[in-house]
Amino acid sequence: MKRVTGLILGLLVAASPMTVQADGQAIYDKHCKGCHVAGVGGAPKPGDKAAWEPRIAKGVDVMVQTVVSGKGAMPPKGTCMSCDEATLKAAVDVLTAQ
Repeated sequence: MKRVTGLILGLLVAASPMTVQADGQAIYDKHCKGCHVAGVGGAPKPGDKAAWEPRIAKGVDVMVQTVVSGKGAMPPKGTCMSCDEATLKAAVDVLTAQ
């Protein structure tokens, strides 16, 4: 029973919001940063308030769906095919917070 309880607690910790946010930073660094910092294919750059304002106004769910589907030069999931929507949302949060 202790083993099962430990496993369940481990899974809860692995799925905690703190872990997802850390994954969001890692995903941003690996899959988003290169294109967005350089503005590749018209990708909005971090900190460019004029470019991000209309996107942010549509809401995070719309931005996540855009990432899931891909847009313009950005492929679906921004090349992170193993990412789930929660992790992609965390990466969007990292990017839009800049």
